[in-house]
Amino acid sequence: MQQDRPIKKSLLPILLLFVTALFSGDLEKAALKAVEEGVYEERYWSLLLHFDGEKSEIEDPAFFISPNGRFSKKDELLATLEALYNETRFDDNSTACRFPARKRWLKERLGLNGLPQVECREYEEILERVDPVSATLVFPSAHINSPASMFGHTFLRVNSSYNSRLLSYAVNYAADADPSKENGVIFAIKGLFGGYYGRYSLLPYYDKLKEYRDTENRDIWEYDLDLDRNETLRMFEHIWEVKDVRSSYYFFTDNCSYEMLWLLEAARPEVSLRERFLFEVIPLETVHAANDSGLVTSSGYRPSKRSRIEAYKMVLDEEDIDISKRLAVGETDCEEASFAKRSLDKRRHILEAAIELTQYRYQKGELEKDRYLELFHYLTSTRAKLGRSAEKVEPARPPDPLKSHRARRVLLGAGTLKSEGTLFFGIRTAYHDLADPLYGFLRGTQIEFLNIEGYAQKSRVRLQKATILSIESITQSDRFFTEISWRTNIGWDREYLDSQSRFGFSVGAGYGAGNDYGYLYAMVDPQIYAADSRAVAAVDLAMGAVVDRYSRNTNTRVEYKYKLYEGGVGQNIVTLSQNFRLKQNLSLNFRYSYIERKEGGREYDEQTFAILGAYYF
Repeated sequence: MQQDRPIKKSLLPILLLFVTALFSGDLEKAALKAVEEGVYEERYWSLLLHFDGEKSEIEDPAFFISPNGRFSKKDELLATLEALYNETRFDDNSTACRFPARKRWLKERLGLNGLPQVECREYEEILERVDPVSATLVFPSAHINSPASMFGHTFLRVNSSYNSRLLSYAVNYAADADPSKENGVIFAIKGLFGGYYGRYSLLPYYDKLKEYRDTENRDIWEYDLDLDRNETLRMFEHIWEVKDVRSSYYFFTDNCSYEMLWLLEAARPEVSLRERFLFEVIPLETVHAANDSGLVTSSGYRPSKRSRIEAYKMVLDEEDIDISKRLAVGETDCEEASFAKRSLDKRRHILEAAIELTQYRYQKGELEKDRYLELFHYLTSTRAKLGRSAEKVEPARPPDPLKSHRARRVLLGAGTLKSEGTLFFGIRTAYHDLADPLYGFLRGTQIEFLNIEGYAQKSRVRLQKATILSIESITQSDRFFTEISWRTNIGWDREYLDSQSRFGFSVGAGYGAGNDYGYLYAMVDPQIYAADSRAVAAVDLAMGAVVDRYSRNTNTRVEYKYKLYEGGVGQNIVTLSQNFRLKQNLSLNFRYSYIERKEGGREYDEQTFAILGAYYF
């Protein structure tokens, strides 16, 4: 493996003689200048090759001209120069057509002269069609009950000079995998530890909107970027170079959002976005990184179909919604007396909700196409006869995720544990739990990765919990939707019968219901503990409530568990938290817990009170 290092002065003359012997004329001059000035070590050339350290992150041989190009920026630069000057094809297969960003930069940087003329018909056609003028970073937020989407996603929209953004093109990066056809466990393992290739793709923006907003029911946030026309064109040239080439995909690191950062840095090399991430690249964090770098100028919101349906709860009562649901699947028609007796505006809103529900059922695969088209035609034509509504129903714009807290968290506080003064501390790498400030996050969702909390008493430091992964998806079933809630947790905690930290794994399911004030839930969580050198089975019967209505800056959570162990031993556990959001990345949290203990032949209660300051970064 050849590695790039600064050329020692004693080797420079030998290298220059080699270059001189190898090239001639304009190519010789360009190659000599590139070697003399160490152009291949410059940042922009590294960006174009996706070099990180000693090699490129792109593994596809088709991306390199030199056989050693993945490991040597110098070899790839010299091979690119030679290929540009000695084109053997003068059409879309030429080097200049395949690598427009490389050609532009080398031409500007080295003052290339005498390059052969080539005709890039395919590139010019797509360039004219896309018409890149500006760019937008798009963030489809999480969708409850979809583990693969709970971190969100990001991709770029290349805006044209047309007024309609729907006519723009999207640049996406995704794994070559279909989670709906792959075994879920295999999909997760390969996503975490490698096994998939990822690829960039360029496709119409409305197709991506249909996929995320309508099919996956994810609200869309659009963040316009401060990139001028030249910067956007520079990025588009590089997009052309990397589209369809493959690189390894990892769910937490080399993922969709990370790969977008390469493109933003290619557009504006003065910003360093990738360096902000150590090992986990969370989509929302890349939006924060772009904002911190001064790239974000404004934000826009496109509600999902589910959000549009939910908005009709503001104007329809329970009976209205029941009618709309039956209309949506053809169980009734507009001649039914209960519909006909409604006011004109009610009938309009009932039909509008029914149309949205029909589309939702079809996209979920619950309606055959012919039946869907029949219902859609009937509902829309009936609605059109009723005229315009006095009040248009639109979902309220939720808090901007860009104003939410950051993913990493440190905790520090004090309180009592078993009536003794205690110092509490903790650190978490990602991302959000139900006791954190809700502002900008999807209600009822939690995903924590590597959360470690401890406490100190009388110079003794103990582990309170060490969570490897914890996910909760507490859906709030309502008049429109009824869904299952679920959660899973793997890691160490102190909820076992004794007071030691025990490793455990749980997967549970249940039901939740909510309204504007908060939500209630009931869960059953089977679990396995590693205790006393063996596996101990248990099951939690849990009930909880979260109140978050009165202010976006406060939320209260209380949960009661009855933990039943194998052998019939029972245990009561109560937890309570009250959070106050002081600033975007600062909150104050009050915690209380009551745990029944049974160890060493005695039974006792353990109560903990804590006041914790949380800082997110």
